[in-house]
Amino acid sequence: MAAVKASPLKDVLGSGIENILGFQKPYPKEIEIRGRIERGLVEEISRIKKEPDWMRRFRLRALELFYKLPMPNWVLGIEEIDLDEIAAYVKPEAEPAETWEELPQWIRDYYSRLGLPEAEAKALSGMTAVFDSEAVLNVVKKELQEKGVILLPMEEAMRKYPDLVKQYFGRVFPPADHKFAALHHALWSGGAFVYVPPGVKLRQPIEAFFFIGSELEGQFEHTLLIAGENSYIEFIEGCAAPMLKRFSFHDGMVEIYAHKGSRVHFYTIQNWSRDIINFNNKRAIAEENAYVEWLEGSIGSRITYTYPSTVLKGRGASTRNVSVAIANGPYIKDTGGKAIHAAPDTKSHIVSKSISSNGGLSIYRGLVRINRGAKNSFSHVQCDSLVLDKKSKAYTYPRNEVDEPTAEVSHEASVGRLSEEQLFYMASRGLTEGEAKALIVLGFIKSVLGHLPLETASILSKVIELEFSELGAVG
Repeated sequence: MAAVKASPLKDVLGSGIENILGFQKPYPKEIEIRGRIERGLVEEISRIKKEPDWMRRFRLRALELFYKLPMPNWVLGIEEIDLDEIAAYVKPEAEPAETWEELPQWIRDYYSRLGLPEAEAKALSGMTAVFDSEAVLNVVKKELQEKGVILLPMEEAMRKYPDLVKQYFGRVFPPADHKFAALHHALWSGGAFVYVPPGVKLRQPIEAFFFIGSELEGQFEHTLLIAGENSYIEFIEGCAAPMLKRFSFHDGMVEIYAHKGSRVHFYTIQNWSRDIINFNNKRAIAEENAYVEWLEGSIGSRITYTYPSTVLKGRGASTRNVSVAIANGPYIKDTGGKAIHAAPDTKSHIVSKSISSNGGLSIYRGLVRINRGAKNSFSHVQCDSLVLDKKSKAYTYPRNEVDEPTAEVSHEASVGRLSEEQLFYMASRGLTEGEAKALIVLGFIKSVLGHLPLETASILSKVIELEFSELGAVG
């Protein structure tokens, strides 16, 4: 392998994935399944994974739902996806590893370019990495083992802890929710299972990293995180792909169950190449006095649809949902957040910061629902859009459903535009247009960055700086 300079996580995610990885390269694949999505294909995936019968039947029920549920009529760009054309399952030629050294050289080359070994060594307590449809690496540090934390690839957890997995899998985000949720459950492969025992507080985050290696692939990884009573965890999710000749499709899912008094912080830095159509499904259930925080940093991809949601099931549960979406170029970011108040004294705070540039389209879709009986609940939604040129657009579609008269719900929205005077002033200080745009964007999201852990805020800042310094130009 050619020597590749190691770099920390913030530089990896911020250096421009397409610059680091370039175009897709051929690599060995052990199994590749494509064709019409039907019973035989789903059963073949289940057979390869040596699943118990309950999971095989679960997949088949999801497949039935997939064919019954209507295609969402608000999803733009969906006509580009021919599901019979993509590979529903791809297993690279690599055995599961527990150390970087055990991985094949060609995978180590990819991950070294991304700087993941260094990030894992310095900042993380555990890490799992998925390449195409399979988990290829699972690193668990001593701290996790000593505290009884379980971090396993989803398939392995299903075999080792069947009762625990069966109790939660598909219960937070069921297949019947919508057509792409059903498709995900029928075809899921790869992903992470995390269990934090009651009272355990992790000092360092856990990371899952997802990689799509070639065109016309579908990636359907499933992450299930269970936080025991009064536990604490930070989880970082990252993703990457090289430049592809055609598109690939990502339909992942995250399910979180936060038990009484637990705190879960789930951060996503989505930095796919521009050839990925990204449809992500994320939902949490929070019991009494539990807290769930979502950060969705959506930078790359051709089209992204994601709306992390929290069901506030127990009294005093709360959530904070932050999305930072950048549509730089002729790309679409359709993001937002949802909060369902189903118990008294619950609180939600949804913050959306969208930036549109170079013909980009940013859309916010949100939902706040306060059920009858959720007395004294409180919700505040803040949507801010920044449009950097005349070619770009931003739309906001908030929705509030309030059935409880004692609840308090508020919403505020703002739209700002970059002016020639601002650029002229900054150019007079020696900044290029790209640097000026990056600086303005960072100022725009400053209030969000201040609430994040230093490492995560640093990653997001670096990604944004390079996004505009390399591509930025005023239209």
